[in-house]
Parts: sequence; structure tokens; C-alpha cells
Amino acid sequence: MGRLTTHVLDTANGCPGEGIQIRLYWLAEDGSEQLLCEAVTNDDGRVDGPILEGADFTVGTYLLEFAAGDYFRARGTVLPELAFLDVVPIRFGLADAGAHYHVPLLISPYGYSTYRGS
Repeated sequence: MGRLTTHVLDTANGCPGEGIQIRLYWLAEDGSEQLLCEAVTNDDGRVDGPILEGADFTVGTYLLEFAAGDYFRARGTVLPELAFLDVVPIRFGLADAGAHYHVPLLISPYGYSTYRGS
């Protein structure tokens, strides 16, 4: 059975991204978005369990949104009123409904990276 997991690492401060609001959307072919899940990262920068699994885990295009600006402001990071990175979107495809997809986010106030993890 397939599943989707994620975690966040704060590369600016060298720690897990704790308390980051995450939203997962399914993207329909007509361009509409359906909110599937909302979660907050724990003290290890992870969500407690998969954010998508079972019958809900289907082949398709998805969007993860990470509230990075809110996270850095809560840590006391001084950001401009209009933060360079506020909500970080990661759009990706799930091609195998039986696989484990892991989408990590490495974040700082001025840059981020992601990859398909294990």
C-alpha cells in the first residue's frame, strides 16, 4: 500500500523545522485544487505518520505547501514585511500507487531544496 511522508530541516539554524504548518492538495486536470490534509511538523520536523495513504493514495499530481515565513517569524527571525519565501510550494507527481514517496524540504529564509527521499 502506498504512502506519502515528509519532513522539514531548517538549514539556516541547523535543526528540524518544528511547528511548520503543511497543506496537501490534489490537483485535478481542470486546474482545480482539493485540500486533502493539513498537518503541523513535530519536534523532529516530521508529521506523525503518513500524510496520505491507503485508498486516498492515488496516482496523480499533488501540491505540498509549507508555511515557512510563519515558521521563521515564530523563531524570531527578522524578515522583511514581504518575506522572500513565505509559503513554499512543491508540486509533484505520484506515478505508483503502491510506492512510498517521501518529500523532504530543506529550508532557510532565502532558499530551499527538495528531492524524492526514501
